[in-house]
Amino acid sequence: MYVKLFVGNLPWSMSNVDLEDLFNKHGAVQSARVITDRDTGRSRGFGFVEMEVDNLAQVINSTNGLEIDGRQLRVNEAKERGNMGGGGGGFRRDNRRSTRRY
Repeated sequence: MYVKLFVGNLPWSMSNVDLEDLFNKHGAVQSARVITDRDTGRSRGFGFVEMEVDNLAQVINSTNGLEIDGRQLRVNEAKERGNMGGGGGGFRRDNRRSTRRY
């Protein structure tokens, strides 16, 4: 079964390769990516692993709560991004509020 996992509370020093190595023990990893800040390039403390597994529950149970560098990993199946809700609107093209009174 092909799954995408969310891995939170990563140590700041963890690299993509470290993340891949951690999950390779549990199945064939297709990709492992630590998410970094766009401006600073530093880890944001979470990542995603895409892999082929036989038993998803076993992988999550084996890695969730695992302590690495004093931090306990949080591992669960990733949710699709989709529509996260929230609003929008209220902005005009020229970024000014209307002065029109109704």
